[in-house]
Amino acid sequence: MEAGAQAARARALAVLRVRSRALAVALLPSAAAVILLAGGSTGHLVGPGWDAARWTVCVLAVLVLLAAAVVALVVARARPAVSPTVAVAESAAPDLYRMVRDLADRLDVPAPSAIALTPDCDSWLEDRTHPAHGPPPPRERDEIAGAAQHRLNRRTATAPVLVIGSPFLWWMRVGELRAVLAPVVAGTGPSAHPDIAAARRFVRGLDAAVAVSADRGRCPGVRLVCAGIGWAARVMLRACQAHAAEMERGVAAAAAERAQAVDYGLRIVAQEQVGLAYAGWDRLLTRVALPAWRMGRWPSRLDAGVVAALTELSRRDRLAEGFASRLGERPACDLLEEPGAIDEAASLLAARLFHGGPAESGPDWAPVGWQEYPDEVVDRKWRTDAARLHRVLDALGVRRTPDPAVPSPDGPTLARVLDHLTESARRGARGAEPTEPETDGADGAESALAVRLGAEVAREEAEAAPQSTHGAVAAAAGQGLDAALWDDAALPLFPLQPPRTERELLADHVTAMVCCAAMDTVGATPGLDWLDGPTLLVDGVRVADLTPRVLSLVEDGDAVPLRTWLIELGIRPEKPVRLG
Repeated sequence: MEAGAQAARARALAVLRVRSRALAVALLPSAAAVILLAGGSTGHLVGPGWDAARWTVCVLAVLVLLAAAVVALVVARARPAVSPTVAVAESAAPDLYRMVRDLADRLDVPAPSAIALTPDCDSWLEDRTHPAHGPPPPRERDEIAGAAQHRLNRRTATAPVLVIGSPFLWWMRVGELRAVLAPVVAGTGPSAHPDIAAARRFVRGLDAAVAVSADRGRCPGVRLVCAGIGWAARVMLRACQAHAAEMERGVAAAAAERAQAVDYGLRIVAQEQVGLAYAGWDRLLTRVALPAWRMGRWPSRLDAGVVAALTELSRRDRLAEGFASRLGERPACDLLEEPGAIDEAASLLAARLFHGGPAESGPDWAPVGWQEYPDEVVDRKWRTDAARLHRVLDALGVRRTPDPAVPSPDGPTLARVLDHLTESARRGARGAEPTEPETDGADGAESALAVRLGAEVAREEAEAAPQSTHGAVAAAAGQGLDAALWDDAALPLFPLQPPRTERELLADHVTAMVCCAAMDTVGATPGLDWLDGPTLLVDGVRVADLTPRVLSLVEDGDAVPLRTWLIELGIRPEKPVRLG
């Protein structure tokens, strides 16, 4: 532990030496000016040449000092990047604060100044004592004398904020969360060292100054001034980057060594839960939350959903079977006074970070509970996609072959889609003329349909793009979104998936049409699979073999597998369906 701390302090001093060298360089012209002025006053450095040099160096010294002052002011006042989090006041989670403080006492380190949650599977310490962020949030005074007063005296105004991944609180048990947080909380010890704290402030200030200089709207000056500030900040940042990285490694090593004595055996088991929580959280976001976000709805209980997803995973995966027995122990979310309100705030923040939604609910951005998800999201998604598919077919002038047995041959039927895609494949097999420039053969009409669908989806998403606004979700008293500490302009910060390809969009729309036909002709129902997202239920049983049959139609133009499946289930593709 001591070796890691000493290495961190040594690297911190190296970072501070970069700051000292930069100051020395800025003072060189002033020192030269002082020498020339002193020489002139004593009669040693006299003459026209020395007078010209004196004036030139003095002007240069003034300009360099002014430039250094501007750079120093920007570095000192620029707002460093702060992670978007949901603040948790002590009144909203007294048991959680008590657990963290007891853990800090056992580790003999300062307690964190506050606790916040992030909608991700990670935990860290974050310093928010920069002048641009203002003072740290107030804490309740400890009224108990003795040991409690000792804990109060050890808290410092510069203690960092403990950021905890919200999925951990719902999936992990109390003991597991304590074990996972031990090495994180132990990092407050090295963070309290003056040299390390000063080095971190300097690096964060340089990073913020680079960001400010790159943003012309935030840089209060002409383009040349902004460029100069950015150049100076980047030069210093490059000079101390390696030292700063080694400093952080030393801090992490010292914290890990200090925490080894706390719940070491339990921490090994808890780390397995970290990996499992990450896997379940990722699938829940990409396969369950993302379809809802695209519909203008945001699931309001994502953290509770991750428990359901991981419980389902434990039933399917033999490797996770033993984890289900943990669910009888006390979950860490019991440390919160109102876990539902905090889950809602974290869920809204997740929608903002990963999708770019607004900060508050509205007519086109409403919360949805898990009970309403099949009807409010799945059914609506399928109906909307099916309606878009038929609108594009209408725009392309696609009509079915007239059939006297069908009252409305051009209506919204699944048969219309099947006939169009299979007829496209037949024309391609016969070597028909291409229907679009750059498209030929079996891919002709199919590619045209996929391209038009992609353009239609892009247009609709651009029109419905949520405008990020400042504000916070209404939640329990004492906790909410730290909206004042970060910028909304770059949302979403962490997009979940790249844009879907046109072929993927076509497969999604054909699947939606098949599901609509199944619901309207054989009474199938929309459902939610915690690991795979929207699913179709026929007689209460999840349909698992639809996707390969749709891909056979979309990619190969072969409708036989899908038509066989429709016949087996009694789905009538010629019947019109209700569109969204």
